[in-house]
Amino acid sequence: MALQLASDLKDGAEVYHGSEMCKQKCMELLEQVGLPTGLILLDEVEECGYVRETGYVWLKRNKKIEHHFKTIGKLVQYGPEISGYVEQQKMKKVSGVKSKELLVWITISEIAIDEKSNDKIYFKSAIAGIRKSFPVDAFEIENDKK
Repeated sequence: MALQLASDLKDGAEVYHGSEMCKQKCMELLEQVGLPTGLILLDEVEECGYVRETGYVWLKRNKKIEHHFKTIGKLVQYGPEISGYVEQQKMKKVSGVKSKELLVWITISEIAIDEKSNDKIYFKSAIAGIRKSFPVDAFEIENDKK
């Protein structure tokens, strides 16, 4: 049943394989929907896909990885599979992304750019009821490499 559901979500998808191709296509999609290109660590992604009709997007890698965003001092964990629904300046129903808050990993369920100012990005956890904002430029690739 779960495999059938996953298959239905991916009907009509543009699917790409290989690290370089997936990195390129994911960055293009992030730019198209107005999200920062460094929002999701794209190293070692082996498969990615996008269903334009529904906005469903996913990426797969062989293992979970952690990344420290230096400019905001946050540790983020990306699971072996990340999925969600993208629309302009938003990603909803996110799965596979967690942020470390004190000693606990918090699952991120929604990511959105502030509609009024465009300089803040919000991360929301449906389970924990936590909502945090950070400067958008903290998630651009150039700023995180400093």
